[in-house]
Amino acid sequence: MAGLHVRSLLVTGANRGIGLGLVQHFLRMSKSPQWIFAGCRDPKGQRAQAFLPLLKKAAQGSPGSGLSCSKAAIVNMSSIGGSISSSFGWELMHVTSYRCSKAALNMLSKCQSLAYKEHGILCVALHPGWVQTDMGRSAGHPAFLPLLKKAAQGSPGSGLSCSKAAIVNMSSIGGSISSSFGWELMHVTSYRCSKAALNMLSKCQSLAYKEHGILCVALHPGWVQTDMGRSAGHP
Repeated sequence: MAGLHVRSLLVTGANRGIGLGLVQHFLRMSKSPQWIFAGCRDPKGQRAQAFLPLLKKAAQGSPGSGLSCSKAAIVNMSSIGGSISSSFGWELMHVTSYRCSKAALNMLSKCQSLAYKEHGILCVALHPGWVQTDMGRSAGHPAFLPLLKKAAQGSPGSGLSCSKAAIVNMSSIGGSISSSFGWELMHVTSYRCSKAALNMLSKCQSLAYKEHGILCVALHPGWVQTDMGRSAGHP
């Protein structure tokens, strides 16, 4: 990655495994990205605490005083439906369990703001308004497409490159239909099917977004020892 120059980076599943490893690596680079967005599905989980040392380091290394998203921040995606002082949307839909979960998330954000303020980390709960998504694995890509197009248009040079704009899907050789790699070791049929689907998604994205200068690839990282896998594998 020595020749890689990235200005902004979004890593999903960044609280553990390969995602966390990627965030740590990019932070250690001599020319690290100006913006790193580390996504986590369960910010309340114990494994999400791995972010805290990284946030502290980012805050300490940023100039200026006060709290800011430009320094280090935890942004919890909440909803006005979680406001105890408001009954917004109750007539439209009750969704009690959803409202309770968002109220708990609002309290978590409050507790985080009290606990992490001394470390220079901004903690907020954000109500994004109503956003139409299909809630699927690929839902984020169309939403980010305008930003990827803008990055590609503003980058010099021709061709496709991670230094311009790219979608990198973390796949596996286990998703290859033409290869039965590792079948004798473990079948994991559902895992293989999910990766085969991800490979097809990557192919479709590459065809659809090539004209916009966006590189779309599926990456097989090889065997990586993390807390999610076994202690033995095929490097």
